[in-house]
Amino acid sequence: MALDEVNRDQLQAMVAQLKEALYGHQLWHGVLVRTLACGLPGDKHDISDAANTECRFGQWYYSNAPEKLRNHPGFIAIGEEHLRMHHLARLLLLSAQAGKPIAALDYDNFSNALERLRLEISALERELENSLFNHDALTGAITRFDILPTLRQQQELVRRHAQVCYIAMMDLDNFKAVNDLHGHPTGDLVLVAAVQYLIKHLRPYDKVFRYGGEEFLLCMPYTALAAGYDRIKSLGEGIAALEINIGEKEPVRITASFGLTLLDSDVPAGTSIDRADKALYAAKSAGRNCVKVWDSAM
Repeated sequence: MALDEVNRDQLQAMVAQLKEALYGHQLWHGVLVRTLACGLPGDKHDISDAANTECRFGQWYYSNAPEKLRNHPGFIAIGEEHLRMHHLARLLLLSAQAGKPIAALDYDNFSNALERLRLEISALERELENSLFNHDALTGAITRFDILPTLRQQQELVRRHAQVCYIAMMDLDNFKAVNDLHGHPTGDLVLVAAVQYLIKHLRPYDKVFRYGGEEFLLCMPYTALAAGYDRIKSLGEGIAALEINIGEKEPVRITASFGLTLLDSDVPAGTSIDRADKALYAAKSAGRNCVKVWDSAM
């Protein structure tokens, strides 16, 4: 799962559900320790072969967790650690039930598995919260504060000849006219529709940043010039075909102009952004609703 594809409300819901599920698991752990320490009968669900699916956390994980979270690597790792931890807890309970002393090594293995599970849950929670705070609240695009760190990271990969990366600056054409004619709430609807179209139709590892106003920066690693140009051209055509419902009789349409350039590893990242901006200006000057590629004559 690419978190860029998840909107702010969904991220907030995921964080809240994860916190609630973790709290439920902490309660389960308290009951387990009390059972072992006091020699009480173990819960039949904890001794079951499917114990990992029967605890409160397991019920959330296997049945109620958001669909968009299920393919995330961190979520999958949580499931693996949770299964291992419950297997070790079951062995402890079976030993206690049989009247056998619990070996220190067995309890240490359980404690270590529990700690790894908590670390995986905390890591996913932090990632979700970071994504929540690093995304523009309106459009879902990544905020501009992450542009330079991301581009510098990509430049390092380019230097190692691991990839080629292109960036594109996008500006919605005549956006001020939309605001003037229909009002800023309609302008917000247009921004959201355009950016969500980009996010939906780019690859999971491509990124969309809100540069400012109606300007957005696209970062496309592992992309040659021809493929990058075709992708941007297709995105522009898709945005132009959108019929954006604003609650009136007629939908609003918008077009976009793009400036495309190579992310050059031999110059500061800001220079490549300036080149994309110059190519965007050329697209505007050429009549808008088109793509221009930067060259040194610009």
